[in-house]
Amino acid sequence: MTASVFGKAAEPIVVDVWSDVVCPFCYLGDSVLQQAIEQFPHGSSVEVRYHSFQLNPGFPVGEAIKADEYLAKNYRMPAAQLEASHAHLTSQGAAAGLDYRFEDAIMVNTLDAHRIIHLAKAAGREHEMVMRLFKAEFTDGLNLADHEVLADLAAELGIDRAKAVAALADGAFEKEIRADIAQAQAYGISGVPFFVFDDKYGISGAQPIEAFRQVLDKAWQDRAAQPA
Repeated sequence: MTASVFGKAAEPIVVDVWSDVVCPFCYLGDSVLQQAIEQFPHGSSVEVRYHSFQLNPGFPVGEAIKADEYLAKNYRMPAAQLEASHAHLTSQGAAAGLDYRFEDAIMVNTLDAHRIIHLAKAAGREHEMVMRLFKAEFTDGLNLADHEVLADLAAELGIDRAKAVAALADGAFEKEIRADIAQAQAYGISGVPFFVFDDKYGISGAQPIEAFRQVLDKAWQDRAAQPA
């Protein structure tokens, strides 16, 4: 007979993820985390929750420029440095099944994209929406500040398009987005991706799969050590 587990030890391991949809490291980090969970023997006992973070909150709403142009202009990144960074990430992404096309990526204010993620969360499609937005940014070269684009992406996942249009027009989920950002500040998070496991262990950046597995194992051991 298998012993039943009750109380805290029976609850899922919760991984809270702060990310932004124009962050290529977030796309990679999230993908590697998912692979780690798939390899984890107790993967079905892991719950991933996404939280809003804006890398460039001051970017003008409604504007859009090529991401490379933005980086070169605002961070004075030489073309050779950008190319080297893109080549490295493209290689890492390919290993994780991602198709980075940096020449098509567009920089926008991501506030409305986060509204769509929160809308998807209410429909139980949070993770799918996050990953679709990443693909839209880094593979499809779509403008993630365009309300029509965002509504179409939501509809792709079976979310009522009219509800998406209304959420964007009304500035929905502002309270939830600001709460996510405030929580990140409380944790001292200044960059993304950032992963918090069971409110105890943090991982910053797109780390190798082994790093995620080690923390998942540690979190599970902590659960097992708790009294029944």
